[in-house]
Amino acid sequence: MAKVRITVVKRVVYKDLVERYVDKARFPVMVEICPLWKDGQQFEVEGFPAKPVDFPCDWAWTDIQRDVAMLLFGANPPWMVGPGMSLPCCSDGIRPVSFLVERVED
Repeated sequence: MAKVRITVVKRVVYKDLVERYVDKARFPVMVEICPLWKDGQQFEVEGFPAKPVDFPCDWAWTDIQRDVAMLLFGANPPWMVGPGMSLPCCSDGIRPVSFLVERVED
């Protein structure tokens, strides 16, 4: 059976949105790139729908698990440069994280 590799490919913070909408005095961590992740960090999924044990954010998992399932069950999104890959992101509108999700065949 195939498994899926998840790689953190980009973390950003939208400083203009921080300035406009975030109460920086109460939530100073929101002015920085999300600290839960490191660029290049990888996770493997074999026992879907279980989240990888070391995956640090339940919110991000909820956002990307649809793509994980799609690839595990053989989908090939036509807009990607190769088969068996997708590029979802978490839904944090201030400091989103983008993930490369790739099917890995045994």
